[in-house]
Amino acid sequence: MKARRIAELLRTQPIDEQVVIQGWVRTFRNNQFIAMSDGSTIKTLQVVVDRETTDPEILKRINTGAAIEAHGTLVPSQGRGQSVELVADDITIHGEADPEKYPLQPKRHSMEFLREIAHLRFRTNTFGAVFRVRHALAFAIHKFFNDEGFYYLHTPVITASDAEGAGEMFRVTTLDLHKVPMKEQGSIDFKQDFFERETNLTVSGQLEAELGALALGKVYTFGPTFRAENSNTSRHLAEFWMIEPEVAFCDLDDNMDLAEAMLKYVVSYVIRECNDDLAFLNDRFVKEEQSKPKQERSEWSLLEKLAFIVEHDFERLTYTRAIDILRNSKPNRKKKFNYVIEEWGADLQSEHERYLVEKHFKKPVILTDYPKDIKAFYMRMNDDDKTVRAMDILFPGIGEIVGGSQREERLDALKARMAEMDIPVKELYWYLDTRKFGTCPHAGYGLGFERLVQFVTGMSNIRDVIAFPRTPGNANF
Repeated sequence: MKARRIAELLRTQPIDEQVVIQGWVRTFRNNQFIAMSDGSTIKTLQVVVDRETTDPEILKRINTGAAIEAHGTLVPSQGRGQSVELVADDITIHGEADPEKYPLQPKRHSMEFLREIAHLRFRTNTFGAVFRVRHALAFAIHKFFNDEGFYYLHTPVITASDAEGAGEMFRVTTLDLHKVPMKEQGSIDFKQDFFERETNLTVSGQLEAELGALALGKVYTFGPTFRAENSNTSRHLAEFWMIEPEVAFCDLDDNMDLAEAMLKYVVSYVIRECNDDLAFLNDRFVKEEQSKPKQERSEWSLLEKLAFIVEHDFERLTYTRAIDILRNSKPNRKKKFNYVIEEWGADLQSEHERYLVEKHFKKPVILTDYPKDIKAFYMRMNDDDKTVRAMDILFPGIGEIVGGSQREERLDALKARMAEMDIPVKELYWYLDTRKFGTCPHAGYGLGFERLVQFVTGMSNIRDVIAFPRTPGNANF
């Protein structure tokens, strides 16, 4: 008989049918009641064992963490806490878990400890919920773009360009680091490397996605990106996933419309499809907030924050207007901000972004028209020659979640900006060619997937929403 998933049995409840389930023991009480999980739902299915007729050697091996198979009949539950249970006729132990050594015994574990055993943390309620929600978000993103007529483009992981101009990249090389070939003038001879030039792991697929958009019309990427920032914060990873749509014949207003529609779609999808997991994560979020000092607590529960995104139109305003609001705000005047806003041109911090969303407008915010000096070279210059057609979307509790812009389609303006920022024209000849041959207005944005998962799950540390976090000093598993 083919095994069935617990989520399906709880949904359909085929009473009095013979069924088979396979999974892992969460708890075993009184040598009779097994709480069993198979990863398909946060809920467990109770398996009732006849301790009088079951081999005592089998009973001894049913410990937390053991992989087992249960054959039996699904019946209405006699106890509280579940509607149905499986009365077992036969139990098979596929894999034992020694209770003296298995680190995930049924008790509370810290997030720090669980990161140390990230190969096992999927088995906890919290991480089971997080990764089911992560899957649902990824599926919803692909569905949204597919339904909107976009083409999924796989951009290279290994590149020779730095799309952001940041220079914080991981090198890719096959050179022997104990015997690096050098040129006569003392520089590294990359001609002897695999690609015969300097290469790195990508920081963004945007530039290549633009090439696709300027032929296919609408494309998006969804892939891994890498930043070699020595940053040990709860918001940064060295390896993370990015969603980057690019659209031809599109301006900044179209770009904002697309981003807002996408965010509302994927959050609505998860609310609809992940009820049980979100209810669990909401309870966890509320408890975590209650343990914080009162002034640091969120005003909303997790479910209220998600509803906040879906139910409100996003407020759109310029960076200049935002600076005026922040400069005149009570926390700024009383110097309560860690970074006091004093003049136009300041790079906004998370505390400023959250003030605009949570205190001033009480709705998601899209800021536009940033100073050119704090934005990338490819953003379209405004007529004032001071600002660019950039946009950032700000969410409660997290600040910036999306960054994008209308791209600079004018060849002369783009070359002038690149010269201003010391970006080598020769290296990006292929990018400039798109401005020589059939250029048009186009726009796009980047969404850090882990930042989105962090927002939707309410997890306080970004290292807890990716399976195996890569951070300074940490490349385990």
